[in-house]
Amino acid sequence: MDVGRPLPAAYGSLARGVPVSAVGTLFALSLAGGITLGPKEGRSIIFGRNRPEVHVCLGEDDPKVSRQHGTLAHHEGAWWIANTGKLPIRLPGSRLLFGDEEPVPLAEGYTPLFVRGSHNREHLLEAYVTGSTGIKPPPRHAEITQPPRTWLLQADERLALIVLGQRYLLHELRPQPLSWRQAAAQLALLHPDAGWTAKRVEHVVVAVRNRLSRGGVPGLTREEVGEPVGNTLNDNLLKELLLSTTLVPPDLTLLDDLTPPD
Repeated sequence: MDVGRPLPAAYGSLARGVPVSAVGTLFALSLAGGITLGPKEGRSIIFGRNRPEVHVCLGEDDPKVSRQHGTLAHHEGAWWIANTGKLPIRLPGSRLLFGDEEPVPLAEGYTPLFVRGSHNREHLLEAYVTGSTGIKPPPRHAEITQPPRTWLLQADERLALIVLGQRYLLHELRPQPLSWRQAAAQLALLHPDAGWTAKRVEHVVVAVRNRLSRGGVPGLTREEVGEPVGNTLNDNLLKELLLSTTLVPPDLTLLDDLTPPD
């Protein structure tokens, strides 16, 4: 089998940049080391737990990881990942690739691949495919850190969303939004004269969802999610507000006079 030159573990995260290489060169790296391989039809890299029989060792001390858990193979001008193990491989966007599925092509640039092992361990395989220039991203050590894109909320919107999403801000395991009725009841306790009802909470939150959807946030409309919707739209909304730091745990101080919902 045509394999490439190894990358030592000290090479570090591929997200930090890779050397100048031929277009379509693949770099694969785990905690135990890695390999680089130029593009050529039929070339492949095997990764998994059994170090003597794979090109990139992944989770060598974890029996949940298969001895040969997957391959990265070059075919028709692209690198494809296939799962040959017992557990799924998690791709970006929480896409799970199972052993009986067709291979998935890797995009140019950086792709993290995860295998969940014993005791909730996450084993990371980093893949990087060089693009049209073959040049790594330049270091930006001294540049000012770019702030996240936060979303502008009106005072009543912020308060309603903090109440609706308090379980997320409290770091509860597998949180869910409050119902319109629960949120309205708590808002009425906070501001008895503000006219909070379940219908008003719904209108306020839906308006925010629609505004963020127009701003490019996915997963906030029924058309995208499909039926049954359940809590999915509000769950996606609250996750976006937290990931963008529009809402943060200290916002819970606005609810200090409330007791947690049942």
